[in-house]
Amino acid sequence: MRRFITRLAFCCGLALAAPAAWAEIDGHGPDAWRVTGVAADDVLNMRMGPGTSYLVIDSLPPNARGLELITCVPLLIPSIYYRLTEAQRANLPQRWCLMRTGDFSKAGWVAQRFLMEDGLEEVSAPGSATGSDVLQTIGDPLIDNAAFLVRDLYAAFEAQRSAAENPFASPLARQYFFADLVPALAGHGGDVLYDAQDFQGRITRITPDPDQPMLRGMITVNVDFTNFGLDKRAVFLLRADTAQPGAPSRIFRIEHDGWSFP
Repeated sequence: MRRFITRLAFCCGLALAAPAAWAEIDGHGPDAWRVTGVAADDVLNMRMGPGTSYLVIDSLPPNARGLELITCVPLLIPSIYYRLTEAQRANLPQRWCLMRTGDFSKAGWVAQRFLMEDGLEEVSAPGSATGSDVLQTIGDPLIDNAAFLVRDLYAAFEAQRSAAENPFASPLARQYFFADLVPALAGHGGDVLYDAQDFQGRITRITPDPDQPMLRGMITVNVDFTNFGLDKRAVFLLRADTAQPGAPSRIFRIEHDGWSFP
């Protein structure tokens, strides 16, 4: 089987099989960030405060990498997010993050939508696919972490060395799937991820659905891949699992062409 392996630039230094964490909470998160969504002939403004009314004090090039995140506002940790109504979430102001360069030569506030986790390139292994930008994010921490969770499920499945490391088996499955879905996952794996027991191909893209990434609390993440020369897509549906501590986002349905699980 051809193995798909990703660099696990995990939030807060979590290990491969650990649950996905929020991308930024008061400076905690991935070790490095990069600029995204800025035209090649433009720059990302760094401001004195979190908003366009503040003075521009510096700028970052469109390909800036290795940035350090200090904090973001408004604060949006899970315990706060899940207490808000949909109307309150929709009315939240744009998030701004205080960033600085790795050499400490620049620091300032930038709009969060122009940031993404650095180091998401796919890591090559013998016989594996190569390339970059396998995982794409949109700048919303809740939605992006759902995409991280899906990515990490694929990586954990391919990296397993024993039944105890199978992310479809209890208790690891609770880190990816709804708690009440775990018993139904027994005996499954490649069939659910690849629409086939065997996989010989490559993951080409993992991304929140571009047309409707979230609807009424349900997050949609698309996984495009090729298997034995055929282009395929798996659609992952996630929402908050209130049966688990902290109500983390978990997978409750996976759809393929013509069928779904469960």
